[in-house]
Amino acid sequence: MNKDQTNGNVDQFKGEFKKQYGKLTNNESKEAEGNMDKFKGQAQEKWGDAKEALSKTFNDRRD
Repeated sequence: MNKDQTNGNVDQFKGEFKKQYGKLTNNESKEAEGNMDKFKGQAQEKWGDAKEALSKTFNDRRD
C-alpha cells in the first residue's frame, strides 16, 4: 500500500464521518463537505492503485 492509497482511505473515512455528522445535525453544508472529502479520497485511492499497478508491471518486466 502506497501513500496515496493510505491518504485516500483516511480522506474517505473523514468524509463519511462529516457526512454522517451533517445528517445528524441537519447541517447540509457539512454533509456536502463530507461528500466532497469522500469523493476526493476515492480519487486519491484510485490514483494510488494505478501507481501501484504501474510499479508492479515495471518491476515484473525488469526481472
